[in-house]
Parts: sequence; structure tokens; C-alpha cells
Amino acid sequence: MPNPVTPPRLILAPMEGLADDILRDVLTGAGGYDWCVTEFVRVSATVLPHSAFTRISPELNRDSRTRAGTPVRVQLLGGDPALLADNAAQVAQLRPAGIDLNFGCPTPLINRNRGGAALLDDPELLHRIALAVRQAVPAYIPVTAKMRLGIHDAGLAIECAQALEAGGAEELVVHGRTREDGYRPPARWDWIGRVRESVRVPVIANGEVWSVADYHAMRAETGCTDVMLGRGAVADPLLAGRIRSGAGEGADDWPQIAGMILDFWSQVQRKVLPRQAPGRLKQWLGLMRRIHPEAERLFVEVRESRHADEVTPVLMRRLAAAGGCA
Repeated sequence: MPNPVTPPRLILAPMEGLADDILRDVLTGAGGYDWCVTEFVRVSATVLPHSAFTRISPELNRDSRTRAGTPVRVQLLGGDPALLADNAAQVAQLRPAGIDLNFGCPTPLINRNRGGAALLDDPELLHRIALAVRQAVPAYIPVTAKMRLGIHDAGLAIECAQALEAGGAEELVVHGRTREDGYRPPARWDWIGRVRESVRVPVIANGEVWSVADYHAMRAETGCTDVMLGRGAVADPLLAGRIRSGAGEGADDWPQIAGMILDFWSQVQRKVLPRQAPGRLKQWLGLMRRIHPEAERLFVEVRESRHADEVTPVLMRRLAAAGGCA
């Protein structure tokens, strides 16, 4: 009897300064994701208290799941194998759905301090980090890693992937850009395919999926079964569901998205100060308007708002009328 085919998985990417616990909650609430990853917890000098991890991932207090039940993996960033291992052991006490290692952040400040993508010039160090963390964490907790193709070029991409695999990383997410590429298109999907062919562990493809068509094109070019969605999932909050159903963008999508925005706004107001809240909404709408004309119109209307009290009446007028509910 043939083995059953493993269905493709969709993972929501860690997006520093964007996909916090609120946006993770709202996006996974729309369905379609197998798991998601937190923003990184920076490990630089000491073993962090449990509160440092639960601040980034409040889901740890709920069996490491979003409100919709989507598992959440905690991402660690740093360059010291022993310190990362000690912090991984610390967060493991909170029983996360998994621990992910960040070798992809291109931010200059992080890279100047030998974190994120800056480590991609040292495959041996990547191996030692993965090995130390894997040995420090109980076997039932998955340890994974997210990497870019390199710093200036992809010359060490395969060596880095193989080093992480040899260290014990059970899966690799490969973002198809170098550090120097930043987020400029295109993503180098062909290189993701080369990395996939060089290792035995599953490789999850990441980079420049904005639509259902992009998703299928990426899978065809990389040969990867699984895909991680990043900014495309923020721009189109229903993208994972569209991929699952095979449906395109529909005329009746906006009422569901309107409800998601109102849910997001309600949660943001409980988390941040009234003068900080509009910025959070504008950040999301700024990406969403790439896909949805209604988001563009809403962004224009709230663009000059500086206080939550200015935003709420606009949302209630525009989104409640669209069928959303708080």
C-alpha cells in the first residue's frame, strides 16, 4: 500500500515589529496555518527570565497556541552557542510548541552585534549553535532554524544548511534572499531549491508570496512542499485560506477582513497607549492597501490620526457598515 501523501503546510512567518501576538492571533483566526513563529527574543548577555519569553509570546500561557489553536514556536536570536542553549532550556520549561533559531534578520543593528544573518559567514558556528540548543531542549520540542541564502551572495548557503542539519535542526526555513538583498524583489527561489536538494530535513520556502499564483509558482520552482508566508499574509489576511481552498480574491472578502481589523483594533487598544495605537493600525493598512482598495481608502482616512479616539469613529463608520463586528 502506498504511503499517504503528506499535505502541504503553511506557516506564518516571524516579522519583527509587525507580527506580534495580536496580529498572529487575528491572522491565524482566519484559518489555514499549521503553525507560526514569534518575533525574535534577543539573547545577548544573560539567561532571560520566563517573563521575557511570555512578553513576546503570551501564547505560552495558553499551551503555546493562539486563540484559534494554532501552535506558536518561540524564536531565539544570538551568536553564543552556550548562552542560546541556556536560554533554550529556560524557555523549554514553558513548553513551547517549538524553538526556532534566527539566522535571517538583516537589520544592521542586529548584524553589527553578530546576530541574525551576520552569522551566515560561519557555518561551523551555526553547527555549534544548533547542536548546543538541540542538546539543551527535550526531544519532544522541535528545534528549527530560519536562514537567508548568505550575507553578500549564496556561496555558503548549502554549507550553512548542512551545518544546521548536522547540528540537529529538524526543519529549515530558507528565505530566498541574502542579507544585502534586504526585501528587494525578486526572491531567489532557484537557490531555495538547491538548498532543499542538499539536505535530508524538510525545507520550508519563504519569500515573495503575495498571491495564490505566487504560492504555486514557488512550490514548482523550489520543489518544496511547505511554504512560509510573511508580508504577503499581512497584505492579504485571507491568503492562507485562499491557498487552502484554491479560490482567488472574492468580491465578498472585505466584510470578513473588516471584522478582522475591528478585532485587531480592539486588542491593540488594550495593549498600547492611545497615542501608539494609530501607528499599529496604519502599519497594517499600509501593507494591506497593496491588495485591497478598501484598505487604501481607510488608510487615507486615518493617515493623519494621532490618537485612538480619532480612529475609532472612522473604523466604526467604515467597517461596521461593511459587515464587520467588534
